[in-house]
Amino acid sequence: MEDGNLYMYLQRSGSFCENGEYLKLGRYRFTLTPNPFDSYREFKQTLHLTDGYVSVKAHNDEVSTNIKVWVDITNHSVHVTVDSDKKTDLKVTYENWRTVDREVPPNERHTIFSLDAYPGKVWKAKDTIRYEGNSILFYHRNPKEPFAHSLMLVQQEVEAYKDEITNANSNLTFGGVVFGENLIPGKTDEGVLYETPYKSWSLMSEKPSKNYHVIVATHNEQASTIDEWEKNLQANIRGLDRKSGNFKKNVAWWNQFWNRSWVIVDPQQKESDPRIWQSGRNYQLTRYQLGGNLYGEFPTKFNGGSITFDPVFVFEDRKFDPDYRTWGGDVHTAQNQRLLYWPMLKSGDFDGMKSEFNLFEWGLPGAKAKVKTVFGHRGAMFCEYVNAAGLEIASGWGWDTDDRRGRGVEIPFGDPRADGAQSYNSFVEKGMMANGSIAYHWIAQVEHAYMMLEYHRFTGQNIDRYMPFIKESLIFFDEHYQARQRIRNGQSFDESGKLVFSPSTALETYRGAKNPVCLLSGIRTCLESLLRLESDSLSATDKKYFKEYLDRLPSGVYYETLADNSLIIKPAESYIAIRNQEAPQFYPLFPFDRFDLKSKEMEIFRNTYKKDNTIVKGREQSWHQDGIQLARMGMTNEAFEYNMKKLKDTPLYRFPTFWGPNRHDWDPDHNWGGSGMIGLQEMLMQTVGDNIYILPAWPQGKDVYFKLHAPYNTTVEVEYLDGNIKKLIIIPESRKKDVEVLIPNVN
Repeated sequence: MEDGNLYMYLQRSGSFCENGEYLKLGRYRFTLTPNPFDSYREFKQTLHLTDGYVSVKAHNDEVSTNIKVWVDITNHSVHVTVDSDKKTDLKVTYENWRTVDREVPPNERHTIFSLDAYPGKVWKAKDTIRYEGNSILFYHRNPKEPFAHSLMLVQQEVEAYKDEITNANSNLTFGGVVFGENLIPGKTDEGVLYETPYKSWSLMSEKPSKNYHVIVATHNEQASTIDEWEKNLQANIRGLDRKSGNFKKNVAWWNQFWNRSWVIVDPQQKESDPRIWQSGRNYQLTRYQLGGNLYGEFPTKFNGGSITFDPVFVFEDRKFDPDYRTWGGDVHTAQNQRLLYWPMLKSGDFDGMKSEFNLFEWGLPGAKAKVKTVFGHRGAMFCEYVNAAGLEIASGWGWDTDDRRGRGVEIPFGDPRADGAQSYNSFVEKGMMANGSIAYHWIAQVEHAYMMLEYHRFTGQNIDRYMPFIKESLIFFDEHYQARQRIRNGQSFDESGKLVFSPSTALETYRGAKNPVCLLSGIRTCLESLLRLESDSLSATDKKYFKEYLDRLPSGVYYETLADNSLIIKPAESYIAIRNQEAPQFYPLFPFDRFDLKSKEMEIFRNTYKKDNTIVKGREQSWHQDGIQLARMGMTNEAFEYNMKKLKDTPLYRFPTFWGPNRHDWDPDHNWGGSGMIGLQEMLMQTVGDNIYILPAWPQGKDVYFKLHAPYNTTVEVEYLDGNIKKLIIIPESRKKDVEVLIPNVN
């Protein structure tokens, strides 16, 4: 609410334009006359979390008004109802800032991250907006050959596979129509809001009324013609309940969503530290934000999802239009994205994980084409910036320039000068990206293969559709590093008969790595999971191959002895340089579940956290995940203090979980909340193998009430009050034998 108006942005999953930027579906303004929001005695704006809608109420001496805003998840429509005790006039204004073709200047290109520093011109095409009877129709339509996709095909020399590679933006049309009973076309206008010029189209009430129901029906489709898109949009509209919009059905959906799982910390708010109660409340709010895209075709973007606001309110120097965000566009940074999807296993939001899996399923043909074309062997190679095409991010590939993203001198595959520690404007292997942060950073495909396998273990759902991705992702490393070793010395393996993973990287941090612990632990865990899996999509030949592959993996963990004779875990067998702030040393704990709190190696992990001075510790902003690893190591006091900081209210914005600002990502920062969710979950319940550990890193005497999910369709409900477990419900009962309460002896 601002200046007596209700403003609303809409954004829908998958609304990517011809250059790949993620576009909003316009801004909407609702104005009442007489206006109870100009001067009022009472005002209240509420997010009704349980029922999934927002209400705005105002009361003055003349009129009492209630506005309700909600989304119908069954048909992609947005509903705004107005109920007053006196008749009012309503004006609904659709505002659009994309009314002319516009060049995106270089300083704004981070919103299309794949085209950052591109040496040519980048254009954002205009939308189409018009009155259609008593409604406003709006849409953005992409050409058959979108610019950004075509550029990647040529750049990476895979045009021969054009018809096989997914082009999710080809002929994509997204938009919708605004309409409502008793509304007729009004005036068009223009203005400037928050630094952005716009034009507007309005609907006016034909006569004053006490009640209004405004609907924005949306539709996304790769339609061959605009007529086909409009026909299918109208078919969706005919299926709408124009009177109630299935409000009760959507409330019922949100009710069952909240009944799946919950975490309530300090439920009676006895603690003097408000962060303790806030941690549970903000866990719920983060889950709500992620739930808003549970059925989206594309993943929730880690840097704000679909609920970003004007960039000038994030940083004053970003006077760009409302579509802008850093790390933006149709690329999804896997190292960040994963933190939005791992918590969905324990929260039971399994249906929401499919949108993340879609990217890898769609991208498989492109990821295989790259490997076949450049390296001549089997397997799929996904870069850190995952996209539906499965190709390398164009800006990471590098441009034929000598500026900050210049590709540099291309050298043959396997050239010894390519040591994994190079970056832009240096040496770059044929078929590889110039971006040194991610050129050899392929752990995303391993981690997501394991996430899919864990999805099956938690739910029992069939994952045959994902098995080609899982297989090809693992095959790549086996064949790729055998090929590299043959170039080096004519042999596929080292003198011990083991694979040599070099050059590689331990996350983005330890560059030029040999045998990184994170990658090896992930591959080993995936192979072991596949060998245990009973599936029609795994043949006896497959299992024989994966067993042999497992046998030729090098050791998963390397140790270093310190001056005090204590051991710490190295990030890799060796590495050349440190360039970031991640800690791959702990990936054998999370996400790859190779050790639990009873493992004898746990003290070495604790030593590593305390004594390895290369690890950046204690930063709670953004994707930093100390809280997860501290919980997995049983460092209870440290985990509790960290996660309370991680999940406390942001001091910057009215909504508590719009975390920021941070130059890492963007605001609101969803992977900040996602990593906080995982940290809290791991304090409350850990599931390694068949074991379920209850309260394994939770301080004694801190009240908590939670319901979480465990493997094999298991739910665990615990009420821990005043230092005692008041309720412990395990469903099904057959899993009780695997449950152990491990409350640490710390306050």
